[in-house]
Amino acid sequence: MSHQQLSLFSTPRPIAEFVQEIEALTREIQQLYCQDHLPWIIGYSGGKDSSCVLQLVWNAILQLPPSQRHKKVYVITTDTRVENPVIASWIKNRIAKIQEAAAQHNMPFEAHLLYPEVKDSFWVCLIGKGYPAPRRGFRWCTERLKIQPADTFIRKTLRRHGEIVLVLGTRKTESLTRAINMEKRALRERIQARLNLHPRFPNSYIYTPIEDWQTSEVWFYLLQYPNPWGGDNQDLFALYRGASADNECPLVLDTQTPSCGDSRFGCWVCTMVSKDKSMEAMIQNDEEKQWLQPLLDLRNELDAIDDRDKRDFRRLNGKVELYERRLENGQISIEPIPGPYLKKWREYWLRKLLEAQVSIRKNAPPEYRDVQLISIEELHEIRRIWLEEKHEFDDSLPLIYEEVTGEKFPYPTFYGRVDKPLLGREEWKLLEEICGDDALRLELITRLLDIERQYYTKIRRVGIYKALEKCLETTPLSKEEAIARALKLRKVRKAARNKDTKALQKTISWGEIKFRF
Repeated sequence: MSHQQLSLFSTPRPIAEFVQEIEALTREIQQLYCQDHLPWIIGYSGGKDSSCVLQLVWNAILQLPPSQRHKKVYVITTDTRVENPVIASWIKNRIAKIQEAAAQHNMPFEAHLLYPEVKDSFWVCLIGKGYPAPRRGFRWCTERLKIQPADTFIRKTLRRHGEIVLVLGTRKTESLTRAINMEKRALRERIQARLNLHPRFPNSYIYTPIEDWQTSEVWFYLLQYPNPWGGDNQDLFALYRGASADNECPLVLDTQTPSCGDSRFGCWVCTMVSKDKSMEAMIQNDEEKQWLQPLLDLRNELDAIDDRDKRDFRRLNGKVELYERRLENGQISIEPIPGPYLKKWREYWLRKLLEAQVSIRKNAPPEYRDVQLISIEELHEIRRIWLEEKHEFDDSLPLIYEEVTGEKFPYPTFYGRVDKPLLGREEWKLLEEICGDDALRLELITRLLDIERQYYTKIRRVGIYKALEKCLETTPLSKEEAIARALKLRKVRKAARNKDTKALQKTISWGEIKFRF
């Protein structure tokens, strides 16, 4: 560590005292590791905190005789498939080094790079199903992209071993909320000096060895103690430094002073924050990272303040749900809650994404030119959703892919034949001409035709009439009709809650309308 870095990351306590803390923590890790046969799972993100914990555990176990390294330590990290390409490449490189070093030094570590299922990936949900870009009121991404892959691995390990210890790099100084939650968990669920019961998984425990460390202490340890699996923590320091807006890790004097630890690496498409400061800083601080600009532009375009014009007036299930919206003049307007992205906007986002991928492969450094912003498997799943669930048999995805990339679309094959829709683009164009600007009429006709297609190859067409009837009942003839029906149902439900019989009789005709409360 240089003198400059020592001054930047001087610990809040004397160095000799902090070194003693590291030695005591090493003995604690060795004691917890040797006391039972429960496998450990270390959550590793490639960031400073998880790197610090992994390095502490590795060094502690390395000091044990090989005969005492008796149980597995699984290192898991999740690639959401929408990670910043620079960070994704960094993590894959570190996972490979961990695996190589573990084999070389006879260490019980086993690294796993986890991915969300294709059906739950960000682009399948947004471009395929039409989910809007995540918002605080509809944060659909975290559970699918980050939590479920790790949970699946933990459950499989639990079924195989019965019990586990989950080792995390969470610290109380990261935020006030996290500190409060950690204190509550310690009071309610702590069973040993440093182990907590996992709140969701039975027979599993949480170990947070650096929970009381300061950010400066984390950096001090990483830069003073060599990385045992062959990585260079100076590179990690430079990565954080490059993702800070001012391109330096300042001397932390008080709680108002920003630190390198405040650089957050995450999904480049994240719209849960107002700006992607880390990517902006990378582009600003390093001319060689200008190739990231198309990703930042797409992310900013997704983060529209008002995107109601891009979305259907119905929810994904086809229902119209109303909400009260306050207008600028102070009046209240009852409007439908916006639903999924419309067809043309889903196609638009696909085109923009593929254009960004083409740009990266053309302008990025050689090590990033094979980046896949969206995989072929995701494209196949999006195409299936558009054809089978959205009834969009014009099959526009392969055409968009070929126009943007200049490559032939790799159609999936089944039993040696290429999978193609029964109806095609010419039929779709003809229907568009017939229906004109009436999008709902076009939707009704395509849904009816698609039901016929689904039953076309069946020997017994049992259920086709019921399916056609349901389609006719659930597809409105106009937006105005659907909203009027939803308003009437809203009044009915309100009257029913208030047990207002007169209001019910004024609102509905019992002999004409069927409804459910």
